[in-house]
Amino acid sequence: MTELLKISLPDGSVREMPAGSTPADVAAAIGPGLAKAALAARVDGELRDLTRPFEGDAQLALVTSRDEADALELARHDYAHVLAEAVQALWPGTQITFGPATDDGFYYDVMAPEGREPFSMDDLPAIEEEMRRIIKADKPLRREVWSREDLIARWKEEGESFKAEWAAELPEGEDLTVYWSGEDWLDMCRGPHLPSTGKLDPQAFKLMRVAGAYWRGDQKNAQLTRIYGTGWLNKKQLDAHLNRLEEAAKRDHRKLGREMDLFHLQEEAHGSVFWHPKGYRIWRELEAYMRRKMDGGGYREIKTPQVMDARQWEQSGHWGKYRENMFVIPDEVPNTEDEGALVSDEAEWMALKPMNCPAHVLVFKQGITSYRDLPIRLGEMGCCHRNEPHGALHGLMRVRQFTQDDAHIFCTEDQVVGEVQKFCELADSVYKDFGFSYDIKLALRPEMRFGSEELWDKSEQELRDAVAEAGMANAEYGWEELPGEGAFYAPKLEWHLTDAIGRTWQVGTIQSDRVLPERLDASYVGEDGDKHRPVMLHRAIFGSYERFIGILIEHYAGRLPMWLAPVQAVVATIVSDADDYAKEVLAKLEAAGLRAESDLRNEKINYKVREHSLAKVPQLLVVGKREAEEGTVALRTLGEKDQRVMTLDEAIAMLKAEATPPDLTA
Repeated sequence: MTELLKISLPDGSVREMPAGSTPADVAAAIGPGLAKAALAARVDGELRDLTRPFEGDAQLALVTSRDEADALELARHDYAHVLAEAVQALWPGTQITFGPATDDGFYYDVMAPEGREPFSMDDLPAIEEEMRRIIKADKPLRREVWSREDLIARWKEEGESFKAEWAAELPEGEDLTVYWSGEDWLDMCRGPHLPSTGKLDPQAFKLMRVAGAYWRGDQKNAQLTRIYGTGWLNKKQLDAHLNRLEEAAKRDHRKLGREMDLFHLQEEAHGSVFWHPKGYRIWRELEAYMRRKMDGGGYREIKTPQVMDARQWEQSGHWGKYRENMFVIPDEVPNTEDEGALVSDEAEWMALKPMNCPAHVLVFKQGITSYRDLPIRLGEMGCCHRNEPHGALHGLMRVRQFTQDDAHIFCTEDQVVGEVQKFCELADSVYKDFGFSYDIKLALRPEMRFGSEELWDKSEQELRDAVAEAGMANAEYGWEELPGEGAFYAPKLEWHLTDAIGRTWQVGTIQSDRVLPERLDASYVGEDGDKHRPVMLHRAIFGSYERFIGILIEHYAGRLPMWLAPVQAVVATIVSDADDYAKEVLAKLEAAGLRAESDLRNEKINYKVREHSLAKVPQLLVVGKREAEEGTVALRTLGEKDQRVMTLDEAIAMLKAEATPPDLTA
């Protein structure tokens, strides 16, 4: 009698299938439409190939293009394999290494055949055409399990030295799986894959660029060529992505920063920002705004040292977990007249602070704190330094010196949920002031962490409860939990903003921490007269001023809200006869508290309009002989074609209202 397997489906039904059946067989049994649409399967939650047999009774969910996250990951993985196959078909002797899916596409690292120059952008059109041929051939993608010895022998026979090296180092006892594309090309891969290359859309991918890459990321190893592509389920998605990239290039904060004269970066201070007067004006307005918000939220601002003894960082745990990202200095000045090492073996070590939290604990510990004093909310516009890798630096988005809108709340166990709820509401008001929508995510305990399981259970649940109390633990706020992504000392809530072109940016966080107060011996006197550990909530809303300004520049494409614009209005003359009136207009704008300039150059007005539009000045007040006689201005708003003529007093009243920060509007 044939053994039957019980396959449970998402709708609650159970199908009995013969032993050896596959998810593809179940799809065919349900109907031809599903059999055609199925791309892969989740078997007991694991993503698998359609043709991989069941090992026993199982829960089954068939994956179709409607399951976009899974379908995209599969498609991008397959595009990477098709890329490698295409390169080897065009240039026999090419060695292949790895080719993973990425957030918006895929890449593959390859080494050109001996005697050939590394692959370049000029090669991409031919590779794309060969990829389309492979896709249209609808070649079956078939999984096999090989022995380590057979696979290593195969790779050595074909001259695939990188693959042979990697296969030899995989853990003993692990299945080594390969995937055939048709009958003539294979790659080593865990999978899963689509049933065939024909499930890919030949018009839904594009090769984007090439770059150098070292084998296994080590510059001592052979240099490879990394070929990047973007891949999607259909051409409509590809076109939308390419349009986003084009729009993102126009909004690049580095480009706009130059055009608007906001900041610059240079090698003499690699990873740190030189703020120009206009850029620093944006910073000052943001800082004043955040101070008003923090003052209104009951925070007390402090300032702590930039340099602290290494022993403090050892005690906090950062030295062991974060040392490679810290700038370390000796605490003694070497005698430059002496020969020998600049730093003696006896030197004590100090470090530039990469974060503010240990210093805030030291402030909290001054004096005796009673439970009646809690919660204590300590805020700091704290300048920090992190030794980020050279290649990871990116304009304002990733720097080595940055300033956080940082704060730490010291509270009792009973106050945690209420304090986190208040922070959720504060963050909500800030992000809405800037016109952002956002998702809230809960990053849960990582594999490497301090603290007991009970403490992590409690900390994670408190954050869930606080978001629920704020009414934000739902689909409207994109609520999601992220296993393994918390800090080593605490779980954290994360705010992911969505900008004007649909990109997401993780900015604000709050973390519920019981580890650092224990390690740094922070305590308060409870109602019972005994010492107790406070809970320490680490929180920020902007994250860092540098990165948040970069996000704002790109979100608004440089057209910042009036209250943030470094120059809010320019008075431009049509003829020199209006110069005196323009000076009068400028004086009244400045008296009204507006950041204004005048443009009295002997240039055509259209030239002036173009120049100030490029600089993203929100308002241009054009004045000529008629305006001077009538006491009016012709107001041109950035981005609008038509101008409005109004009295100077009307214009000033309107501009003053528009320039009022959102938290100060009635």
